Amino acid sequence: MADIYILIKTIKNELKHMKMYLIFSLMICLMLTACEGRNNLADELNEERQVEEAGGNGTELSKNEPRAVKETVENINRAGNETGSEQHRSNGNINAQRLENKIEDRDNKDDRDDKDDRDDKDNRADKDDKDDKDYEDAKDNKNVRDDGDDKGDRTGVKLVMVGDILLHDAVNTCFEKEKGVYDYSPLFEHTRDELTLADIAIVNQEVIIGGEQLGITGYPSFNAPYEIGDALADAGFDIVCHATNHALDRGKKGLINCMGYWGKEHPEIEVLGIHDSEADSEKIYISEVNGIKIAFLNYTYGTNGINPPAGMKWSVDLLNDKEKIERDIERAEELADFTVVCPHWGTEYSLLESSEQKEWSRLFLENGVDLVIGTHPHVIEPIEWLEDEESGNKMLVYYSLGNYVNWTSGTGHGVSNRVIGGMARVDIGLDDTGSVKIMDYGVEALVCHLIKKKGGITIYPLSEYTDDLAAENEILKHDSDFSLVYCDKLCDEVWGGLWE
Repeated sequence: MADIYILIKTIKNELKHMKMYLIFSLMICLMLTACEGRNNLADELNEERQVEEAGGNGTELSKNEPRAVKETVENINRAGNETGSEQHRSNGNINAQRLENKIEDRDNKDDRDDKDDRDDKDNRADKDDKDDKDYEDAKDNKNVRDDGDDKGDRTGVKLVMVGDILLHDAVNTCFEKEKGVYDYSPLFEHTRDELTLADIAIVNQEVIIGGEQLGITGYPSFNAPYEIGDALADAGFDIVCHATNHALDRGKKGLINCMGYWGKEHPEIEVLGIHDSEADSEKIYISEVNGIKIAFLNYTYGTNGINPPAGMKWSVDLLNDKEKIERDIERAEELADFTVVCPHWGTEYSLLESSEQKEWSRLFLENGVDLVIGTHPHVIEPIEWLEDEESGNKMLVYYSLGNYVNWTSGTGHGVSNRVIGGMARVDIGLDDTGSVKIMDYGVEALVCHLIKKKGGITIYPLSEYTDDLAAENEILKHDSDFSLVYCDKLCDEVWGGLWE
């Protein structure tokens, strides 16, 4: 019995060792199988990466990729089936699923990338459409500026002009910050945008700019500080008309100082009507915008009885020599597509054009002028079309734009008219035949708002003026008739339905 017991115990120990061996062997097989599966997956993923690289950084799929993916999956599944191990089959299925998921993820990514590309194209197209719409809206709102360099893509020319910068003593006092130092910029606070957005902005500088050296004075013998020129430049004016009856108020020195100032400080601005050399007096100024050439001429009826300086009879362009003016217009017509004349003419404070204005208009019309914008009467006057029956030429005439700024010392009925002015607006372009013509025109009514404090004078579009503002305008001390309604009625009387 003892021997049998020993034999049984020995057999049990051997079986126990065999069981451990079998368990150990099984574990080794499972580990080898898992490693083989991982190696197969790594090999297949490496093949996939090579396929991607051959396809162009994943942006294009290889033509053989579907077959390669299918074979990879089959191989992984086959490895699992051949081992007869549930664990291996499970690993193989997991690895196969992992690879399928990876390919699917990349396909989804490619789809997303394609969608993103399409969305980007759609967004760019939408942006282009929006840009086109913004441009059309801006053009409709006259908010596109184009001089052929940096003013936009408009094909025509937007021209604006305002009337007299008439610097009475009260105006100069208002803008003198400290003794001998002036700042006129508030004058343009409410009109600057309109001026800067125009292709060509013109102003009638009524008084000579001789500088502080000659003494700053108002009526009757004017002289302005250089700071008014700085304010005009900053406001966006391109052309300054200086041919006025006050051009020689300070004689030769005033004229030379004025021309010297413009040439040195603001050479970008064209000065018309006065000259510091004979050669300059013979030039015809041409402005070319968007391929359209426009000539500008500026004349004054006189210089308040002051003769030109000795040896400088050409210093001021005068509206008294018909033959010379006809020659000037002829040259302008040869050099340009469109001719503008800015005459300083008419009868002061008259709301109607004079016989002299009509006479000169007839001469301009017959010689081919396209547009006339007048100043000097210090009040607004009518706007009308003229046509030459013989030549067929049509010409638009603004007889007077009135004052842009002034602070008259006059009193009584009608003095209110002197603070109401206009901004001429003219759009020039090509008609159906390719000829340069006026495509649209009108006038914006302006009000000179006078407040007795430093920097207290400014100019409002009448469309922005209010009853409250009108009630505080100092012009009421000169003419009690002034009101917002008064302004509206005057514009209706003179301009009819043309103003805004």
